[in-house]
Amino acid sequence: MHVTIEENHSHPRLPDLLAAYHLLNEAEKGTPVTTVAGLPAAYRAEVEDPAAAFAADTVLLATPPGEDLPAGCVVLKAPDDGQAPEIKRLWVAPAARRKGIARALLTEALRRAAASRAAAVRLTVWNWREEPLALYRRLGFEPVASWDERPDLVCLEKPLDVVERLTPDAVRAHASGGLAALLVDAVVGGASVGFLAPLETAEAAAWWAGAADGAEEGVRDVWAAHGPDGQLTGAVTLVRAGAANGRHRGEIARLLVHRAARGRGLGYRLLATAEAHAAATGLTLLVLDTRTGSPAERLYRGAGWTAAGTIPDFAADPTGVPRATTLFYKRLG
Repeated sequence: MHVTIEENHSHPRLPDLLAAYHLLNEAEKGTPVTTVAGLPAAYRAEVEDPAAAFAADTVLLATPPGEDLPAGCVVLKAPDDGQAPEIKRLWVAPAARRKGIARALLTEALRRAAASRAAAVRLTVWNWREEPLALYRRLGFEPVASWDERPDLVCLEKPLDVVERLTPDAVRAHASGGLAALLVDAVVGGASVGFLAPLETAEAAAWWAGAADGAEEGVRDVWAAHGPDGQLTGAVTLVRAGAANGRHRGEIARLLVHRAARGRGLGYRLLATAEAHAAATGLTLLVLDTRTGSPAERLYRGAGWTAAGTIPDFAADPTGVPRATTLFYKRLG
């Protein structure tokens, strides 16, 4: 399923989404109201004029495939007094739930926060909301000291890995260090990324040196993620088709997340970053392949990619055993 995410403070559907959020919120808090007019003034103002209420913030809406109107929203509040940006008003219409919309909204909000070079993102959630709590924890949010003393409110924060596009020189600078370590870690972890075990650092570094040459030639883009300590935690590359009749498409290659950094949504953010750049530079179709049944396959399906088919015994895993490969594609725009 491909969820369309857009930024829009003034979408005519946004007031309805915010109203549904606030009305349920008041009911769960034990102060139910039946209409927007009965909401507290601050919440009523958001519903009546979201463009004004969130003028300094990022408002994202999500539209399911085949639909004309958004079914979900989230607000990424601008940083205040040096604090981390805060995620607010995450809402998905009941009929559209369990389709990955909340994760897609959160992933895009996290990507944008990281692009602003924020060190972390925070949020609050009522302790009785078990499903949202579980989702936040899967994405790497952890409980922190409360900044809001309302009873039953849980304060969570997530340190952000910064995702940056690397210049060819930067790829070369990291080739024998962090980038090689990511590739070696992937092979040790059993990922089928084109190499057999054991993968020596020198061989991994040589592959990245070739990727740097491709970046210099304009046929490959490289992004890397690093944590607050500067250590590389993930990488992804986008390869542009060279044939004249294929210049509208690209291939996602070597999506890598270090095993110590998994479970925080970084793979989704790296993939979303490459997809956004591909669309912004005129590509309309992306392809990739991955080992059938792998965690990576589940990631791509969750990110809206479509399986085109499976080839048995297409590539060997790091131990040399032939494994099936699933081919995926995703249309952009």
